[in-house]
Amino acid sequence: MSRTAWTPVGTVAALAVVGLTLAGCSSGGTEASGDGDKVTITYSNFISNGGNEENLATIVKAFEKENPDVKVDVTTLPYADYFTALQTDLAGGTVSDVFDIEFANYAAYQANGVLAPLDGVDTDLYQASLADAYATDGTQYALPSSFSNVVLFYNADLFDAAGIEYPTSDWTWADEQAAAEKLTDAGAGVWGDYQPISYHEYYKAVAQAGGDFLNEDGSAAAFNSPEGLAAAEWLVGKSGTTMPTAEQGAGTPDFDSGLFAEGKLAMWHTGIWMFGGLADAGFAWDIAVEPGDTTAASALFSNGVAVSAGTKNADAAQRFAEFLTSSKTMVDVRLDSGWELPPIADESQLDAYLDKGDPANRQAVFDSLEQVALAPSIGEGQTEMQDIVSEELTEAAAGRKSVQEALDSAEERVNALLG
Repeated sequence: MSRTAWTPVGTVAALAVVGLTLAGCSSGGTEASGDGDKVTITYSNFISNGGNEENLATIVKAFEKENPDVKVDVTTLPYADYFTALQTDLAGGTVSDVFDIEFANYAAYQANGVLAPLDGVDTDLYQASLADAYATDGTQYALPSSFSNVVLFYNADLFDAAGIEYPTSDWTWADEQAAAEKLTDAGAGVWGDYQPISYHEYYKAVAQAGGDFLNEDGSAAAFNSPEGLAAAEWLVGKSGTTMPTAEQGAGTPDFDSGLFAEGKLAMWHTGIWMFGGLADAGFAWDIAVEPGDTTAASALFSNGVAVSAGTKNADAAQRFAEFLTSSKTMVDVRLDSGWELPPIADESQLDAYLDKGDPANRQAVFDSLEQVALAPSIGEGQTEMQDIVSEELTEAAAGRKSVQEALDSAEERVNALLG
């Protein structure tokens, strides 16, 4: 992968597409000279950088074979450089016909008119929650190209030793807390639970408690509510009781993964991108859908592809976008190579993934998609909003503020940001 593709990365500062217009925009795609009606479309991406370039080339070749009237020119950039280059291309009217986006920046691009509406897409081909993430007011403006999510990892050996039933999809926060308390032996360095005290866990917990992070139109914070307070107390309350404090190492790089790999952590809230790192674990482990409070809600991270609103080859560009995100070739290539997960709804095509070994309950990855908590997306101030919430929750976890004081401050700061 070109990056830690499913680390919940916020909108990079370079994503400030606010203010961009389509005036004067044109596509990089042009008609190929001397080749009848054949056209060339351009595709800019970051998803294949760092080892999956040949996998992408296989998909492109298959598309061109099925669509002999179209040639695809591919540009691949590192994730760290991609969005700066995309902003420059959008501003200069040189953006590719098809280009990668993330869900975190979808709203900003859609609001500024740089994404072409996609007509006639069979959205039933995609996991519903993934397709819906890239639609606005009933219109599809991008297509999901891959996804990842967060599940509850658990050490089955520790559960067995304590005589506790394994987590199930029916668990609630109360079930998780009861198990975590029984499984924690701080004196032996064994902890019952680990869930980062951060924005990325908080917005999800708010949804699990039945609340909203922002109000309906996204103009103000809505998390300073009974549900938001319950979510904050759920996260903060773990510190020093069922999970380590910051002073004990929590929050330092790779601390949680190391703790779990050493067999000293019973439950761990993290993403499915960690499967590979546990291939040689010396204990039995598995996963379950994350517990909720009043409802289930799993964090979903997704990449997508969009067609430029200024393309001269809209039909060819949309055909390629659909092939890139829903074709059997794409599914086979991704599953064979372990290159992120395809966003398709037909789970029969995903049998190969389900049978790849530990964890045994890979079905939980797809069950988690039934109820998801999409990350709030505000465009230009995204990173700052995330930092504000994480900072305030950290203050509460350290005991320097009460949970309510932290939420009051976070609400005031986020509302100032939203202006």
